Amino acid sequence: MIHILGIRHHGPGSARHVANFLSKVKPDIVLVEGPPEADELLQWVNHTDMQPPVALLLHQSDEPQKAVFYPFAEFSPEWQAMRYAREHNIHVRFMDLPVAHSFALDNEPATTAQEAEVEAVHGAAPTTAINELPNLDIPFKRNPMQHLASAAGFEDEEAWWEHMVEYRLDNTEVFEAIQEGVHALREDLPLPEVKRELLREAHMRKVIRQAEKEMFQNIAVICGAWHAPALSNMPKQKEDNDLLKGLPKVKIECTWIPWTYGRLSYDSGYGAGIPSPGWYEHNWKYPTDDGTRWMAKVASLFREKGMDTSVAHVMEAVRLADALAALRGLSRPGLEELNEATLSVLCNGDDIMMQLLHKELIVQDIIGQVPIDIPKPPLQLDIEKTQKRLRLPASADWKDYTFDLRKDTDLERSIFLHRLLLLGINWAHPTGVNSKGTFKESWRLQWDPNMTIEIIEKGSWGNTVESATSKYVVHLANTSATLPVICQLLEKALPAALHESVDVLMQQLNNLAAASGDVMQLMETIPTLVSISRYGNVRKTDAAMVSSLLQGMMTRICISLPQACTALNEEAANAMIDLFFGMNDAANTLQQADILAAWQATLQQVAHNLNSSPVIAGYATRLLSDYKILADETLVQHFHFAMSTATAPAVAAAWLEGFLRGSGTILLLDEALWSVVNNWVATLDEDTFLQVLPLLRRSFAHYTQPERRKLGEKAKSGPSTGKTVRMPSEETIDEARAMRGIPVVMQLLGLPLNTPGHAE
Repeated sequence: MIHILGIRHHGPGSARHVANFLSKVKPDIVLVEGPPEADELLQWVNHTDMQPPVALLLHQSDEPQKAVFYPFAEFSPEWQAMRYAREHNIHVRFMDLPVAHSFALDNEPATTAQEAEVEAVHGAAPTTAINELPNLDIPFKRNPMQHLASAAGFEDEEAWWEHMVEYRLDNTEVFEAIQEGVHALREDLPLPEVKRELLREAHMRKVIRQAEKEMFQNIAVICGAWHAPALSNMPKQKEDNDLLKGLPKVKIECTWIPWTYGRLSYDSGYGAGIPSPGWYEHNWKYPTDDGTRWMAKVASLFREKGMDTSVAHVMEAVRLADALAALRGLSRPGLEELNEATLSVLCNGDDIMMQLLHKELIVQDIIGQVPIDIPKPPLQLDIEKTQKRLRLPASADWKDYTFDLRKDTDLERSIFLHRLLLLGINWAHPTGVNSKGTFKESWRLQWDPNMTIEIIEKGSWGNTVESATSKYVVHLANTSATLPVICQLLEKALPAALHESVDVLMQQLNNLAAASGDVMQLMETIPTLVSISRYGNVRKTDAAMVSSLLQGMMTRICISLPQACTALNEEAANAMIDLFFGMNDAANTLQQADILAAWQATLQQVAHNLNSSPVIAGYATRLLSDYKILADETLVQHFHFAMSTATAPAVAAAWLEGFLRGSGTILLLDEALWSVVNNWVATLDEDTFLQVLPLLRRSFAHYTQPERRKLGEKAKSGPSTGKTVRMPSEETIDEARAMRGIPVVMQLLGLPLNTPGHAE
């Protein structure tokens, strides 16, 4: 005897009806709508470490990016059917059209544009969805089930199915009623025939016939409700054989992977998705709940977030949900009624907390678990074992970690995550300041099931994370021909402890640097190399390997830079200044006397060269002032020369913009420089002033609001004396008076006055 059980994918009521029906009829084989290639994986369904939600992943062997997922939750009818079969040691098989044929058919164009659209929807949705139905007067949502919903007085077919099937406790003749209703739709509606759906149903019938041929007497078939009539009223076997004859196929590989409730929801784009996985799980566990348990969970969540929610609130919300259900002619409140009651009573009409409710309870983004012994690609298996060994579990929600690189375990975690980033598997993202130079490193981890596809794709580079990452980095290095790209790869490869790749990158970087005549490109790489050279040993890497290369590149830059600063337009000059900042910071970071001296000599050449771009010459002068190479009268003389009447106003304004780049504090402290700038502006005639005003405004726009306010007050106060304000010397400090403030400071810090450091 054949029992056709038409269900809704991921429906808790459907799952309950299937489980009860199988327990009653006790079939000797169960056929489930799913990919036949995964039959061997069904043995893992009742494994103790298999915790749904999980999914079957099937991908094309030679093109891993061509993949499909078959997800299952605990409340999925197919999952309950598979669990029943494994627990009672009876046969269970998948019966859908093999994915090997589906992928091959995807390469063939659809016969019409309409069929292409219909077929796309058919492949994704649990029930048939069509492009157009002529001569229909009732509201239609691209789903034939809307007719049955309208006949029952529902505006939405989803609500109709939930209240008629999913919330039903008695499964008596429920499958017969579903099959009868769908049969009427398929008989009476002018639905277009879709090739892919005809092939799927033909293959399902083929599997059923094969089970009968093998002498199974009590066959249970679990399929989408729309397919039930097609499997009950079988055509001749020859018709199905002719339809399936000669189908193309490709090679397929498959495995189990963890899934998430978030990926089961509509929001993820899943065609057969459900709006509320968390609510469906609650309905599966507590089918008789009248809303009280659910409201108690809502109240508990709100209390955790600091929102006052009393027992009276819960009781009133349940009463309101019951009243809404009664007004709408429903036997019990559904999620819609409970949400409306929550919004009105618990949230006081404010939907902000409803967003939290949707995330934490209605969707409830949890992740499943699969046994580690399940056959998987070697790279995926290595990643999972490393995750377990380093205690970095995959989580559907984000989780923050802080590593102390002085600890061996945390250092190994950091190396592992850096390698995954290089492979393009973005499970982890650095969240803090780059930890080079410190012993702390912050990461945020969040797992997405789609990353499994990326892992399979990268598996062609190696069987372990280390080997795959090393070969992949070498591949990127060999296909890149620019210094910045190679330098970025080197910066990422060092914290990933890829020593072989680092050697290749260093050799290629040296070759490119020796052959490059582009000074700006060389300057772009310097900050990264300096960071590696200065801080690489924090991760126990050998940073000395880049020192000789760095010195050679700095020498090339210092020789070529003065000439490169001439004949530049405004855009190029501003780009060069940004590189100047990086170079200056690098020279200071290295703390090597020969490099610093060479850099300062280069700045002097740029500042004194009359052909240098004015804005760059001004910035070079500012850097020399910071180094105290130009100070006092010498600096004032440079200002007078650059701002003299012999200099075009636009050129003088550009020079001033370069000098003032970064901070205007120097004008507040040095009265001589302020006098030069102030007097220069005062000597400009009206036309010239209007000409340079945009440049001046741009120069001062980069300063902070307090700096601009103080400069404005200084200009408003009138002409200055021309004297330089100096900080008080040590001789002018009253030590006795300063010592009287120490007890107060110690008290503010909470330190006793007799601490060892107090005497100092």
